[in-house]
Amino acid sequence: MLACKRFVVFLLVAACVTVAAQTVLKTIDNPQGGRIVYGPVDGQTTEAGAMGAILRSLHDQYGDKPQVGKVFQVRGNNSVAVFFTLVNRNQGNMQLAGMLIASPVSPGHIEAALMTDQAARFGSTINPMLSTLFGVWHPATESHSSTATTLQPYTLPDHSASVSLPVGWHVLPNSGMGTILAEGPNGEAATLDYSYLAMDTNNPSVRQTMTILQRGGLVNTSYAQALYYPYGGDLGKTFVDLTQMIRRKAGLPPAMYQLSSETPASSATPWRCAHLTGQADFQDGKGTRELNMVFCSSPPTPHGNYMCTVYATSVPVALAEKERATIGAILATFSENQAIVQAQAGAIAAPAIEAIHEIGRQAAQQAAVAHAAEDAHNRSVEKRWDDQDKQNQAFSNYLLDQTVIQDNLNHTHSTEWNQTADAMVRNNPDRYEYVTTPNFWKGVDY
Repeated sequence: MLACKRFVVFLLVAACVTVAAQTVLKTIDNPQGGRIVYGPVDGQTTEAGAMGAILRSLHDQYGDKPQVGKVFQVRGNNSVAVFFTLVNRNQGNMQLAGMLIASPVSPGHIEAALMTDQAARFGSTINPMLSTLFGVWHPATESHSSTATTLQPYTLPDHSASVSLPVGWHVLPNSGMGTILAEGPNGEAATLDYSYLAMDTNNPSVRQTMTILQRGGLVNTSYAQALYYPYGGDLGKTFVDLTQMIRRKAGLPPAMYQLSSETPASSATPWRCAHLTGQADFQDGKGTRELNMVFCSSPPTPHGNYMCTVYATSVPVALAEKERATIGAILATFSENQAIVQAQAGAIAAPAIEAIHEIGRQAAQQAAVAHAAEDAHNRSVEKRWDDQDKQNQAFSNYLLDQTVIQDNLNHTHSTEWNQTADAMVRNNPDRYEYVTTPNFWKGVDY
């Protein structure tokens, strides 16, 4: 679907740690994926000291300081553990993810275990690695049957995308068709593969449409709700300006953005992508968030529309330091099933395409072919604009903390605050249910 996704769905290699002047460690290449290294950490007498020594060794080996999450107690034994991510600067800036466990085996003696894998699949292989590890490694005195679960795999109901999320996070009901919107318990948020269309104001056809709109035409059409913005400018400014347009159309105040860095991101030509970091206040009373995102745009079509795609996370500034590694792991584990997404798109276009092919087989009806193609194109455009209206409304709902729900008793739809909607569905699931974006009702939900 989108070539730029190759930047987000990383192709990585498994990591292995070496500790200088150290008793030889045992290594397991786990059949389900990932590598395990474990054994005593010479010269260290505390869990913190052992962890620090290993993390410094990783830094020296790969040329990048590990981004470390919050240290936690491993359920079922006396060990402490931490998740981390890092970049292998020595091999093409490949992304790695891992878990480090340290445990006292006797006074003044510490053993540790390091589990690493490709960041894109770490969320699905960590539990098998933990099972393998605790089957052969028994450093503590308590039971070792635990599988410390911090990241839990999640797959969309339509199987179009998946991601691994920490316990306490939930996926919003307007996710689907390759897009995952998720929220954490403390104001964290992840927007993965959210796409929308913009219209290039450099295009003559787009300028003609804008002139008609200025004269009062095309009222109550998708064109009246479209985003009009010149293609080809600075990607950071483009992201901010387009987002402010979306917020304005949703009746929201402008967000306060402070982008601190913008670097080009790898993408397949001719997509343009940038890695953006900074802070934002969405004027919702929840304070400033730390932002980390990849923003991409496709080249315009002959008619002037171009696709924008966002992969972004936001975390309250007070929590950013301790959750940065976890947020990085979430981004790394996102994966899209492009075959399913393409099949979904193909299902929308198939009837019109087949109609054109059938008419085309009748060689004497060339004029009919042209008319059918034009009609199919118009229907496809109208369908695309209608789908975009739904997506724009879904994004507006996301910004407003709102959800569409269905009343099965009265056969009605309504848009409620997330907290109200969750309570209604939880307290009366037979009557109320969430409405996903493709099932929005025109004129009611958008």
